Amino acid sequence: MTAFPPALLETEHEQVVFCHDEPSGLKAVIAIHSTALGPALGGTRFYPYASTADAVDDVLNLSRGMSYKAALAGLDLGGGKAVIIGDPKTLKTETLLRAYGRFVQSLAGRYYTACDVGTYSADMDHIARECDFVTGRTVAHGGAGDSSVLTAYGVFQGMRAAAEATWGEPTLGGRTVGVAGVGKVGHHLVRHLVEDGASVVVTDVWQPALDRVVEEFPQVQVVGSTEELVTAQIDVYAPCALGGAITDAVVETTPAVIVCGAANNQLEHPGIEKALAERGILYAPDYCVNSGGLIQVADELEGFSFERAQQRASGIFETTRAVFAAAREDGVPPAIAADRLAERRMRDVGRLRGIHLT
Repeated sequence: MTAFPPALLETEHEQVVFCHDEPSGLKAVIAIHSTALGPALGGTRFYPYASTADAVDDVLNLSRGMSYKAALAGLDLGGGKAVIIGDPKTLKTETLLRAYGRFVQSLAGRYYTACDVGTYSADMDHIARECDFVTGRTVAHGGAGDSSVLTAYGVFQGMRAAAEATWGEPTLGGRTVGVAGVGKVGHHLVRHLVEDGASVVVTDVWQPALDRVVEEFPQVQVVGSTEELVTAQIDVYAPCALGGAITDAVVETTPAVIVCGAANNQLEHPGIEKALAERGILYAPDYCVNSGGLIQVADELEGFSFERAQQRASGIFETTRAVFAAAREDGVPPAIAADRLAERRMRDVGRLRGIHLT
């Protein structure tokens, strides 16, 4: 008998749905953290988790982060996330995606899905054949396309705000930035950094991703591992792969004075935000700076305009500035300041709206 995932016993989430379709091989979990500000929106992650408990832990953390991300970005959306358990390279099929779409449809609009690790806009088109509550679709189907474009743009805006707070100017020109993970988002971020005059050091576990970056930007330096990257002579560390990248060891050993990247849930455990501050490392909260993708797919719900979405994503610069200002005023790390700002909006606006039903 499979053990009940212990995280569910203490969760604050509104709803957690387990999805199983034996003919297609679908095993998925959808988590709705909050609909206080509106329907939950968050991507579907397709990943070979070691256990169901690991998948549950991930989806609970990710969906909670989406609530905070939407609130801090000023969107009238709640937080949700989904994970499909398995290796997308071998398990992903049209049949499985359409079966998953039927489960999303059964939630009647309380949850909107989009792309995440292991899923792409073309996958959203398959899901949309069974479901009305899908964003991040291909441009050919009227969607916003690849949300990593504005995710990277927003991270760059947040990094500019961190540079201003650290060095007095909102530019990475003349600085060295280490980017861990140059797949979807990291690749676009490298382009922004190179164009801004930064020196860039990269690493990735997938060689084709490195090859593509080097082909486009031959001036970029490649190192063999994340461990090597974080201890290199970098000014900024940009984790752009999976979560938990900021560990005690990273805080103790990196020469970087700014941490700002696209990965979700970067802090390995509570308390690291204080250790970062004590070492004089400015942390730009992940869900603050990586909200450009959410802004992009949310815009699709209004009839997508890239120019409008990019303009809204430009606001991440001022939002990050506001987080740093609140942190200084309250004498707390930026991660705590960001949480307080997001929680205030969920509380003040959410009490006017209640739980989103349809």
